[in-house]
Amino acid sequence: MTSDLSRAGARRRPQRHLPLQVLLGFLVVYFLVPFWWVIVNSSKDAPGLFGGGNTLWFADRIDFLGNLEQLFTYDNGIYGRWILNSTLYALAGGVGATILAVMAGYGFAKYRFAARRFSFSLVLGALMVPATALVIPTFMMFSEFGLTNTVWAVILPSLLNPFGVYLMHVYARDAVPDEILDAARADGAGEIRTFLQVAFPLMRPAVVTVLLLSAVASWNNYFLPLAMLSDNRLFPVTVGLGLWQGIASANNAGSTSLWSLIIMGALMSVIPLVIAFFSLQRHWRGGLSVGGLR
Repeated sequence: MTSDLSRAGARRRPQRHLPLQVLLGFLVVYFLVPFWWVIVNSSKDAPGLFGGGNTLWFADRIDFLGNLEQLFTYDNGIYGRWILNSTLYALAGGVGATILAVMAGYGFAKYRFAARRFSFSLVLGALMVPATALVIPTFMMFSEFGLTNTVWAVILPSLLNPFGVYLMHVYARDAVPDEILDAARADGAGEIRTFLQVAFPLMRPAVVTVLLLSAVASWNNYFLPLAMLSDNRLFPVTVGLGLWQGIASANNAGSTSLWSLIIMGALMSVIPLVIAFFSLQRHWRGGLSVGGLR
């Protein structure tokens, strides 16, 4: 009788999770359909895009390589420069924001100093301020110092990541025991060595998370570089594709169909983010394993 009950329970458990599985399946389709649309339509030329065919399937003429070649040769290869600009902004902003967030979050979690609670309250308050609301004041401040229309106008504001500080504070508080730090200090390790050799390895999953979020935010940043930059040679890929979209909408591209290049450019701009995600994934697993063993 016990075996019969266990078999009946095993049959009921999948049914209990069925609504959740249906919801997850719907979300997977919801997020993958736009990506599939970009892949399909990046293979089409202008007649294929506007010929009235199925937008979710390939046209009779597939021209991936032709669109890709035209993408990197149009306007003297300006798209390649935009990709390099986005890479610079993402690396500088992501790494810089991560370093500041790790130091600030660890300091808030493990040290006691005057105005600590007030300072951390300011960080929490900064989380409530939309980033777009700070663009115009930042532009006015940078214009006073002559930093507009430079790479620093995009990199310096990207270094501030209140959410990263909050995330590192919460993770360092819970994942780095004070007893381990006290033991390292008792063995003669200084504060820098204690942080680098004891605390930092335990914080690695959170560090990688903040790095990825900061780099993706810098890569996808649109409004800040749009307001700060006027030289199209300094544009990131987001602003550059927006520029092409405006030209294509006004039909000022001459004999070149910019819509095919815009879609292909959007596809190419996603690939570095996908590579970064899968490259950093092993650090999440490795850091969690190290934390579990310790």
